[in-house]
Amino acid sequence: MIDRYDRNINYLRVSVTDLCNLRCTYCMPSEGVSWIDHREILRYEEILRVIRIAAGQGITKVRITGGEPLVRKGVVEFIASLRQIPELADLTLTTNGLLLEDYAERIHRAGVHRINISLDSLDPAKYRAITRGGDLETVLAGIRKAEAIGFSPIKINTVAVKGFNDDEIEDFARLSLKHPYQIRFIELMPLGKAAIENDGRFLANDRIKERIEALGTLEAVEGQTWANAGPARIYRLAGGKGEIGFISPVSRHFCLSCNRLRLTADGHLRACLLSDDETDLKTPLRTGADDGEIGALIRGAIAGKPRQPDASCDESRVRKCVREMQAIGG
Repeated sequence: MIDRYDRNINYLRVSVTDLCNLRCTYCMPSEGVSWIDHREILRYEEILRVIRIAAGQGITKVRITGGEPLVRKGVVEFIASLRQIPELADLTLTTNGLLLEDYAERIHRAGVHRINISLDSLDPAKYRAITRGGDLETVLAGIRKAEAIGFSPIKINTVAVKGFNDDEIEDFARLSLKHPYQIRFIELMPLGKAAIENDGRFLANDRIKERIEALGTLEAVEGQTWANAGPARIYRLAGGKGEIGFISPVSRHFCLSCNRLRLTADGHLRACLLSDDETDLKTPLRTGADDGEIGALIRGAIAGKPRQPDASCDESRVRKCVREMQAIGG
């Protein structure tokens, strides 16, 4: 599916729930959020239908997200059902890792062999603070289990927050020396009410890269394309077993290469993370629309995908999005 800016839209991120077992400070405002009524959440058969129709039109990669996807009952069986869609070449999952030790073997057998794990501090007290109650050792145990089972690659997503975890940059980078992980530094996104609470804590990836270069030579990984690396610029510390990635949505926009759609847990299709424009798929799904009509709605969302957000997205401007990050699906 080629959009009007000649981008090949072949990647669908699917939020199966807005619920999460953490309350990360950059994702949710301090007063909390109102969860979506469970009757408004798409049923698995509805999500499967949307993915099947989208795959028939060119979607080849699906990432399962949340909230925290592993908190939804039946998610393993749902993942296994996606393997029956022949057009899907890549099936991945993003998790905060709290339930990963228990679920790793089952989701691997179901067909997910590549995984992203959110981890923003290696200090137990700081991790508990930024997640508002999470247990670091539980996440680390899940990562070790995933490595032992054979997930590859294992991507560790770290949101850099000035004055909070910026003193751990080198510690995260050193993980790539000893383990076959891809450590990915993600710039803090100015999105929703949570962004207001984190105003002034943005840290550009160029500064992070400079600090990591003090540890050793950073070698660019050859053969990077949007298809295999996404928005990340990938490097390797000389002699390291793993890689280091930089995802810079604020300081280095990658809108002109964006190949993504996002399906929210309540059945709305978003063509741009930073735009509140959405296409309602739930209503037609539940009122008898046929596959052709659903497909036309998907194509319409792609046709309306903006070249880039209307407003500049940088550290000095807070995007006033209707939804918080956990409700969008990341």
